[in-house]
Amino acid sequence: MAIDIRPARSDDTSAVLAFWREVAAPTTTDDAEGVAALLARDPGALLVAASSGQIVGTVIAAWDGWRGSVYRIAVAPEHRREGLGLRLLDEAEQRLARLGARRMQAIVVGTDESAVGFWRASDWEGQTSQLRFTRG
Repeated sequence: MAIDIRPARSDDTSAVLAFWREVAAPTTTDDAEGVAALLARDPGALLVAASSGQIVGTVIAAWDGWRGSVYRIAVAPEHRREGLGLRLLDEAEQRLARLGARRMQAIVVGTDESAVGFWRASDWEGQTSQLRFTRG
């Protein structure tokens, strides 16, 4: 079964939110307004992996002009360990490089063992010397 990776469209919003509710840790911006704002501000940042019309993976590859950020890599359980996460990461990196990003960072939920394992198995370097502070 083929899996295509493409930029999300506004009509994907409901399916993306439902997918995230099932497979990803919730965030404060997991709502239609948050997704709409992302699509309006940075078209192409939200990439979806689709198989037979169903979303089976996502990644956000955001560029702020200074650094590329990767968020929300999520893969449906039935498609894990098939290389889809790495394909999504590769697409994200390519997008960010095309936009001019020379530095990239990933925001990873540190208590999510599966997510941490994925990133440790990638060729990205974990940084323990930096802290992240958030609001919202």
